[in-house]
Amino acid sequence: MQLLYRIAADLVVTLHALYVLVVVFGFIAIVAGIFAGWRWIRNPWFRYVHLAMILLVVAEVWCGITCPLTVWERQLRALGGETTYHGAFLANLVHEWLFYEAPEWVFNTIYTTFGLLVLLTFILAPPRSIRSRKKAPED
Repeated sequence: MQLLYRIAADLVVTLHALYVLVVVFGFIAIVAGIFAGWRWIRNPWFRYVHLAMILLVVAEVWCGITCPLTVWERQLRALGGETTYHGAFLANLVHEWLFYEAPEWVFNTIYTTFGLLVLLTFILAPPRSIRSRKKAPED
């Protein structure tokens, strides 16, 4: 049973890393799309989900809430009998990349600044309205 908890913890930390990658690379794609004139970056579903993802992180740090994925991973590792991180190579690599040491104010500043930059993209390249769809000309 401990092995299942360890595998579940590895899956949670991988999901956590994917969340971070979507936020970071989504932002990079939006900024690149502004300069390249890509229309798809104005997709409202993409933009609002991306904004909600980073605002959730910003709200957590400002409210002093530990990310639920971090809590869940720690609980699963404890149930798996791991007192320190001893997951598989890939999971260990992801964990070390995701959880580096720095004072809390550094992370709060980074997350808040990143959230403000995402909001700035709404000014530079606002998403299309969800309701407005261009109709193809009827022949």
